[in-house]
Amino acid sequence: MTATPAGGRHGTPWRAAGAAVVVVVAMVGAGLIGASLKTAPAPLPPQPLAAPVTTGPAVADVPAPDADPDLGTGLARSAPTTITIPRIGVDASIMSLGTNPDGTVQVPPLERAQLAGWYEPGPSPGEIGNAVIVGHVDSAEIGPAVFFSLGALQPGDTITVTREDGQQVTFTVESVKAYPKTQFPTEQVYGPSDRPGLRVVTCGGTFDKAAGSYPDNVVVFASMPV
Repeated sequence: MTATPAGGRHGTPWRAAGAAVVVVVAMVGAGLIGASLKTAPAPLPPQPLAAPVTTGPAVADVPAPDADPDLGTGLARSAPTTITIPRIGVDASIMSLGTNPDGTVQVPPLERAQLAGWYEPGPSPGEIGNAVIVGHVDSAEIGPAVFFSLGALQPGDTITVTREDGQQVTFTVESVKAYPKTQFPTEQVYGPSDRPGLRVVTCGGTFDKAAGSYPDNVVVFASMPV
């Protein structure tokens, strides 16, 4: 399956660079929103209960290299196939995404905005490291999309990912935050970790009609119990 370039409605795409394909300018574009303005007012996606603005990585989200070795070894690599989030009624298929020739991160096609997308250059869910799954918040094609209600998640909620090897990996939500796209926490989302983690990302805030995009990103930080 071929993913489309970032740039849903309009905006600056997100970019990956470096040998490890670490995203340098992530999620600042409109690739996770809709395709065009609607005549009727669109519903506002739920926003996180607490949405602090931070510019640097939190210590808890980026473990030190000499962290406890008993945290576990994680699972072998296997592509994810579905994601289930009971609190917000998500039960969606997952497609694999990479980067475009210009270094921007691919996103699911807007005409298939019910799908989630796994950032394949990074870890798979259950491997050591932060697996990243992205999805649209809405689309002119279908209205509210796969992660429309992502901001309603709360600490303690669960996210289950089924993998091609048949294993189901359940992650526990630790925090849900919103960030201006110009202050996206790249290191916390795409950076290294010594434990299996999951980052689920979509757009957030109030849709800016003039800019043709949402101003924020909603990021769910979750971990796999060890």
